[in-house]
Amino acid sequence: MALPINPLDSPVLFTWTAQKDAVPQWITGGRGVHFMTDDGARWLDFGSMVWNANLGHGHSGMTAAMTLAASRGLLVQPSSLFDDKLRAARSLLEVAPTGLRNGKVFFCLSGAEANENAVKMALLYTGRRKIIHRSKSYHGATLAMLALSGDPRRIPFEPSNGMGIAWDDPYSASPCDGDLESIIEREGAETIAAVLLEGIVGANGVFIPPEGYFKRVRELCTRHGILLIADEILSGFGRTGAWFAIDHDGVTPDLLTCGKALTGGYAPGAAVVVSPTLAHHFDDKLLSCGLTGYAHPLTCAAIAAAIETYRKENLIPRAAEAGTWLAPMLDSLAAARPFVRNVRGKGLLWAVDLFEPEGDTTATAARMKALARSLQEARIHMHKRDHQLFIAPPLCIARDELAQGLAIVARCLDATWRTP
Repeated sequence: MALPINPLDSPVLFTWTAQKDAVPQWITGGRGVHFMTDDGARWLDFGSMVWNANLGHGHSGMTAAMTLAASRGLLVQPSSLFDDKLRAARSLLEVAPTGLRNGKVFFCLSGAEANENAVKMALLYTGRRKIIHRSKSYHGATLAMLALSGDPRRIPFEPSNGMGIAWDDPYSASPCDGDLESIIEREGAETIAAVLLEGIVGANGVFIPPEGYFKRVRELCTRHGILLIADEILSGFGRTGAWFAIDHDGVTPDLLTCGKALTGGYAPGAAVVVSPTLAHHFDDKLLSCGLTGYAHPLTCAAIAAAIETYRKENLIPRAAEAGTWLAPMLDSLAAARPFVRNVRGKGLLWAVDLFEPEGDTTATAARMKALARSLQEARIHMHKRDHQLFIAPPLCIARDELAQGLAIVARCLDATWRTP
């Protein structure tokens, strides 16, 4: 069966697009870093689907774990206990930043919900009502999380709820001694519940914090009694060559949110890892969080199996090593192409900035559309936004597959961006 040629004839609505412009793929299967479509084409997944397929496609261990869990036919309430729920929580705590390992886990279904629940916990714990977030950030597509993001996807839903304070953080050499501390002083520390930061800014440009950055943020938060929420939904589970991006600075947040690759993409799932102090606050205080599908048996089975797979296959150090291969490959790609302004990244999370020498934004948009078509014809899946191209393949990718993929990208760039 094939999809209707006209997406308007489909019985489903497609995300983040006018429906007439939708270009859906009918995916029939996959293996490793490739997936297949109904026309028989084999695609190289250079975007890990929606940044979540860190384990790759068609993983036999994940298939077996999901099949076993489904065979039980287990129906539960969100407050129920069962084996896979405890296994998932204990496994996640074992790989969390050191100071969170004696804490607790709250399971949910999506990254946006994990961030919402982390914010709710911060508000309940502190009694304060303001959240500081970066001006370049994305924390999810719910109304509350769009209000706490610096992403343009929030614009159709303005005005926001007024809870967020945007921090125009440039990752400067001393980002906290000036602007963050001045925001705290201006707003009043007694009004600020939390600082919400991505471990590495992902969909808004892959901006890498300098060494020591999170240590300075942590110190300021601790000094003023403000909670630190690390959003590791995109940057977690080996994407940057560590379990979580904040691990590169050896810092423990008060709350850590994760999703996407938490399950390897094999089930919808997310979680909030909560510090011991914060978790015990709710020993005798109402935790006003929870929805029907939270801690679903299939989700918990996928989380436990995914974490086991990351460990068993050494995928976290493998991603770190892959970053050392990818960096010089991208430097070479950029050096030969004057329209590549910058490449930056860590592990297997990279961005390539493209630009028109004359600064013609209309021409840039046209070239990006042409590039998207060229990549599609070459059967390579990549995320693209404005003038940026993102590289984030599954962590199981081999060195020769990385090289082959970049060779395809280079040909597509030359066909659509190089000046005749």
